[in-house]
Amino acid sequence: MSVTGGDEYRQQTFTKAERQATLAGVMIVFLLSAMDQTIVSTAMPRIVSQLQGLNLYAWVTTAYLLASTVMVPIYGKLGDLYGRKAILVTGVSIFTAGSVLCGMAGEFGAFPLLGGGMVQLIVFRGLQGIGGGALFTGAFAVIADLYPPRERGKLGGLFGATFGLSSVLGPVIGGFFSDLGPTHLLGLTIAGWRWVFYVNLPLSLIALFVLIYKMPVLTHRVPGRVDFIGAILIVATFVPLLLALSWAGRDYAWTSPLILGLLAGSAVGLAAFLIAEARVENPILSLALFTNKVFATTNAARFITNMAFMGLVTFLPLYMQLGQGVPATVSGLTLLPLMVGLIGSAALSGILVTKTGRYKPFLIGGTAMMVLGALLLSAVTPQTTTLDVAWRVLLLGIGLGPIQSLFSLAVQNAVKPTAIGVATSASQFFGQIGATIGVAVFGTVLTQQLADAARNAAAKTPGAHVHALTLSDLEQMAVDSQVTAHSQGAHIQGAHAAVHAVHAALDMTGRLVVTNAIRGVIVTALIVSVLGLLTTLLVPELPLRSRQPAGEPELDTDAAAEAKADALSQGAGGAPEAAAVA
Repeated sequence: MSVTGGDEYRQQTFTKAERQATLAGVMIVFLLSAMDQTIVSTAMPRIVSQLQGLNLYAWVTTAYLLASTVMVPIYGKLGDLYGRKAILVTGVSIFTAGSVLCGMAGEFGAFPLLGGGMVQLIVFRGLQGIGGGALFTGAFAVIADLYPPRERGKLGGLFGATFGLSSVLGPVIGGFFSDLGPTHLLGLTIAGWRWVFYVNLPLSLIALFVLIYKMPVLTHRVPGRVDFIGAILIVATFVPLLLALSWAGRDYAWTSPLILGLLAGSAVGLAAFLIAEARVENPILSLALFTNKVFATTNAARFITNMAFMGLVTFLPLYMQLGQGVPATVSGLTLLPLMVGLIGSAALSGILVTKTGRYKPFLIGGTAMMVLGALLLSAVTPQTTTLDVAWRVLLLGIGLGPIQSLFSLAVQNAVKPTAIGVATSASQFFGQIGATIGVAVFGTVLTQQLADAARNAAAKTPGAHVHALTLSDLEQMAVDSQVTAHSQGAHIQGAHAAVHAVHAALDMTGRLVVTNAIRGVIVTALIVSVLGLLTTLLVPELPLRSRQPAGEPELDTDAAAEAKADALSQGAGGAPEAAAVA
């Protein structure tokens, strides 16, 4: 490794071995983060049955979500201040410690303050999330330090493919360990579900070894101090917001005093955050970045498309299990084409971005394909076959592939190398917030659709008592159908047992009500997808650098963007230089 340039920004070059070893370590980190949620969610029924905490079920996911989301922008700024290596190693270490403690939850009974096993698991999941917030952001920021933007295209495709692969492997691994039963190691009896957390340990240790001993020290740092006020205000703003979004429409009405109070507290926190960030010398998130049109429009597009995507995929399993009447295993397999499309299109678009030096056509193509997939999914009925759903979902996955990584690439290409950490974390942060809001908003839309159906039914049969189904009712019915299927397994074999259980719970009229309600959600997601496409069209396209300039490499404002784009367009077209760094 060699270093050139001035004090403010020092350009580094890396050996091929350094880059390959670091890439391997970062990919393991990315895989850890991507698989964690899908592995744990699959094992949750078994975990709850042993730790006896059904009323705390949702908190296992919420604790991780809260901690990891609010830490994303904080880690981004810390990476710019103290270097990516130190922050990424810290994040992986905390994540690993949290994983081990999660696996031990309830193993030794109740503890003072921590209480029983389920409360322990929630606390340790929060600790795991604090470390997990550094994984995605740190991985993308390290790649930005090692590779110029044009080379980053194909690597972004690799990350997208890894994300898709983890979404397939996660449920399989989680299901395997859930059904494994007790195992014996060194004289200890370990419940199978605990390996869902312990499986992170070998991967984390390998990643830590590579990061500590093989990864070079990255010198892209910004002088400054930690913005503690900004960090506190981020927590004060987004913890109430995420709690409100998690509970509203499910556990509490949107108009309940608790939800309104949380939203009001979040609004006050946001106002205080904006005021503080405008005055502090080294803000967690510089408001000046929003004067950069690429940064502003790209993050807006990512927020909207993530929101639409969650509306499209979150409730499809419910449609298939309760609307079509297929078992949970079949509904899960039907979503595999989504990942196949995502993996293929992510890899292909990454290669083409590196070859052409352009990202906007693929962003537009991806969001347009999402719109097409949503349009086709909006036409499903209870009679739609599993195969018909699968090819529609495949198109949705093809659209998702390019936008998984190219939004981050566009943002990174449009800011100084000294702002890569903040810019990358902001992109991840807006995406996560968009997904969370999407689940909450579309859950409310579904509940409203079901309430409208109940009112219409009551109007047709005056005097009859009609119960309005809720999202919680549908989720419980889906779970109950699988339980019933298992209990009837001796008489009705395999998938037919689950189908029989669903038909016993819902007649054709009920299945039609559920299907129409979920179609209403999909239509709403279609409208949001169109808005995402229109926003993507507004994203300016800067030529992807094939190498990193030694001085001020990129823009902060629109005027600087236009000047730099003109200069780059005249000199663009050279082959990527393997020793350059972004």
